[in-house]
Amino acid sequence: MNVLIVESQAHLGAIWKQHMERNGMIVTLVTGHDEAISHLTDHSPDIIILDLVLPDGSALAISDFASFRHPDARVIFVTNTSFFSDGSIFAHANNACAYVQSATPPEDLTAMVAHYAVAH
Repeated sequence: MNVLIVESQAHLGAIWKQHMERNGMIVTLVTGHDEAISHLTDHSPDIIILDLVLPDGSALAISDFASFRHPDARVIFVTNTSFFSDGSIFAHANNACAYVQSATPPEDLTAMVAHYAVAH
């Protein structure tokens, strides 16, 4: 299972990455918009964990690009804000499969990745 993590807080992304790798997943961590687009141009992830609020770009643009390039890839949006807390993210991103807080325990996030990768 190939996972792309787009998380502006590198230390948080690294925690998730290590936990998922210990569970047999192949994980790439990038910290910004340009890196994410570059990775999606050359690679096909099964799941994307995407920080909703990126300081240098748009998470929705990354989600849209992923939807075009890799229509089967699902996106788990993570955030530490209340943006889209009403669930409207699912109306804005057709590849969204989950919306969770950044403080979600890494083992729970890993379980979600495994679930959604198998579910589609």
